[in-house]
Amino acid sequence: MSETSIFQRAKHSILSIVLCMSITVKSAEAQKIEPITLKWLGGKAPQNPIGVSWGVPFGKGQVKPGQSLTLSNLKGEKLPLQSWTLAYWPDGSVKWLGLATVAGGESAKTLQLSSDNLKKSVDGTLKIAEKKNIFEINTGILTCQIPKKGTFILDSLKLNGKLVANAGRLTVISQDGPDAEDFNSPVKQLSQSEITSVKIEQSGPVRAVVHIEGMHRTETGNKSWLPFHVRLYFYAGQEHIRMVHSFIFDGDDQKDFIRGLGVFFNVPMKEQMHNRHVRFSGQEDGIWAEPVKVLTGRRVLKKGDRPVYEDQFLGKPLPNQEEFDEKGQNLIKDWANWNDYKLMQNSADGFTIQKRTNSKSAWIDAGGGKRASGLGFVGDISGGLGIAVKNFWKSYPAALEIRNATSSNAELRAWLWSPYAEAMDLRHYDTTAHGLEASYEDVQKGFSTANGVARTSELMLFPSREVPSHELLAQQAQFSNQPPLLACTPEYLHSVSAFGIWSLPDRSTAGKRWIEGELDKAISFYQKEVEQRHWYGFWNYGDVMHTYDSVRHTWRYDVGGFAWANTELVPDMWLWYSYLRSGDADIFRMAEAMTRHTSEVDVYHLGKFAGLGSRHNVRHWGCGSKEVRISQAALKRFYYYLTTDERTGDLMEEVANADDALEKTDPLRLILPPSKYPTHARVGPDWIALVGNWMTQWERTGEKKWLDKINAGIGSFATMPYGFYSGVAGAFGYDPKDSKMYQLNPGDLGVSHLTTLMGGAEIGFELSKSIDNPDWQKLWLQYCELYGAPKEEVKRVFGKEQQLETPGTHFSRLPAYASYVKKDKKLAEKAWNQFLKGSVKQFETKKIEGSQVLNPIQEIPAISTNNTAQWCLNAIELLELIGKDMPENNPLWNK
Repeated sequence: MSETSIFQRAKHSILSIVLCMSITVKSAEAQKIEPITLKWLGGKAPQNPIGVSWGVPFGKGQVKPGQSLTLSNLKGEKLPLQSWTLAYWPDGSVKWLGLATVAGGESAKTLQLSSDNLKKSVDGTLKIAEKKNIFEINTGILTCQIPKKGTFILDSLKLNGKLVANAGRLTVISQDGPDAEDFNSPVKQLSQSEITSVKIEQSGPVRAVVHIEGMHRTETGNKSWLPFHVRLYFYAGQEHIRMVHSFIFDGDDQKDFIRGLGVFFNVPMKEQMHNRHVRFSGQEDGIWAEPVKVLTGRRVLKKGDRPVYEDQFLGKPLPNQEEFDEKGQNLIKDWANWNDYKLMQNSADGFTIQKRTNSKSAWIDAGGGKRASGLGFVGDISGGLGIAVKNFWKSYPAALEIRNATSSNAELRAWLWSPYAEAMDLRHYDTTAHGLEASYEDVQKGFSTANGVARTSELMLFPSREVPSHELLAQQAQFSNQPPLLACTPEYLHSVSAFGIWSLPDRSTAGKRWIEGELDKAISFYQKEVEQRHWYGFWNYGDVMHTYDSVRHTWRYDVGGFAWANTELVPDMWLWYSYLRSGDADIFRMAEAMTRHTSEVDVYHLGKFAGLGSRHNVRHWGCGSKEVRISQAALKRFYYYLTTDERTGDLMEEVANADDALEKTDPLRLILPPSKYPTHARVGPDWIALVGNWMTQWERTGEKKWLDKINAGIGSFATMPYGFYSGVAGAFGYDPKDSKMYQLNPGDLGVSHLTTLMGGAEIGFELSKSIDNPDWQKLWLQYCELYGAPKEEVKRVFGKEQQLETPGTHFSRLPAYASYVKKDKKLAEKAWNQFLKGSVKQFETKKIEGSQVLNPIQEIPAISTNNTAQWCLNAIELLELIGKDMPENNPLWNK
């Protein structure tokens, strides 16, 4: 069967599959829903059917668990559909539904999801069989065996019964010190995957998910380290496999330096040398293609009267050597056999390709370029395997490698950390601690450690029955870097209040046009900054910097807490709300990268800080402040619910009991003396972040214990004289055992500004739509109304004359919410005054070039990510809450 595209499939075997999986909550009578329009991210449908998973939200009571839904294309044809509940409303109805299908082609440009109460047959082509030592997955085209124990995460890959790859494994090269200085050579050691658990998380018939856990064990067997999670995704009728690879660093950053981190496969090579081929994808659609034995030289090789070299270059089958005449056989025999190949991307702006004939001979340069798209293939005319790494050049140093192409088993290697670059160095940036006043950081002994941080990479496996065409390889590389995703329209997401309060773009008045213009400038600037400042690299990609240095014309990358932002003042929330209101694919990809980074690298997944994250710093894990505000589930929910990504689901579940970590690492240990309570917590960013964790678990599981934890805290505040304001600097005693908050002193009155700024406002807004607790509604409304209120207003309510923080732009969404709930025009006026008073034309750029800078740049001299994220969030939310009360005249938009 010849290939014509990446997704050529047996359509007749998959279009009959329609499934809504049964859900644990008892199904009520099915409800009729209005058809929901689904579009492809970026607006372009894949050319042919491919597997895709995505999430759809519903209003409270709209869809019941187990309710049957139908997915159809523009022709009205029903498509395969598998569903599972991601989140519940308190009444048991579906809040978010996970869906999977196989779709593509001209008729699938737009899809429609609708209710259908008819029972559907479940007769799919994707099947899983459990045997004594393995699981076998069969998509109808691809058969894959996954061992339950041992080294191999994937034992064999067969297409239509023919073996194309086997012995899939994870490999780590480590060394006991940094790269050689002054001729000191560190000792290297090899570790390989050792499986401890294999679980079938979904079993089809449209989609199957296999979760493999394990450790890396050294060759000597004396050390198991670097825990890993690998998920393999299969779709009915599809021959590609998606792999999500996560590992946790649990070593000593002073002694354990990772030299190489890779995924290896063996590829059987059955044909003669000249019918074996190697491919690498280069920049954009570029492909580097060569046979293992290149049939060109001084003489032209012919079969009969026909030269064969051009056909060989295209990967077409050629006759075996003995089928040529004697002269031709001698030429073939005398031409070189090339055994090993590697593509090395050691920076974001340069890759090189080298090859060699054998281990006793030199590597020679074979090509190069700027940014490789990250796909490698090895095989022969009867089949082979391609592997692609998402964000390959953006996550440098990375490499692709083929070894032993002249043997009976070639080895295909995808290096997530290239062994041909410097060893991974996770040490802190200084041996001297720098203080809060001088450098805005809080380094403490033993706290600036990478032990427990993680990293997730995404890969695609492309088994093949032949040598893929250059066009197909380019298509595969693009597919790997920007996998198709179905999405609801912004209008639909807004109609069901997905993720709380936010506005659709509105340019109906001069003021709204000005705000929308500033929002566009802000997001555009940061998108360009990623490229302009080269915010790339294995540990850095996805994050942005905190504060700009207009003197050096660069960000304060080397000044303590002014360097990497690490979710400070939630730029990730800003990006996600910007995506929700626009549906823009580029914003989605930026938000996705930030969520992947901040959820893994900035958070501890094991060790003494497990469940906490690190505040902003030169090194992502460098600050001594380890808090739940960085690790909180509220920052991850967007990506999980929109994509159904299981790894992100793990990370949200991982922090469900993060309050236990507060007892080990008191967030206020340097500010307050020990008290009679196990630990301390502020309303925010501590307690409100925990509430977001529990809210997420509650909606995902329906388990009442999570709601009880939320209500325990609310009940605590309800008994205090000043509600959420009953603590100096917002500080309280906290006991993880009963989830209660305790006022430290009876007369305490105060608040922490971080309650609002670290996602607290957004959590509060969304929780108010779910929770049936009058105390919460009263406390939250009071908090929003009194924040930054005049002293006399505070005295009128609490009997004490005190300013509860300074009102300002970043907090204007609080009185806006109070105005929305109470329908109070004066509060709306107050909110707009606060917002506009601090608003200027803050996103105007100017060009700096010449000898003042390393490279020409566009800069905003006073830019800070804190201000940008918060200004944008307030703008987006004010437009929704009190947009109708916006002043008609203002100098900002009347100039």
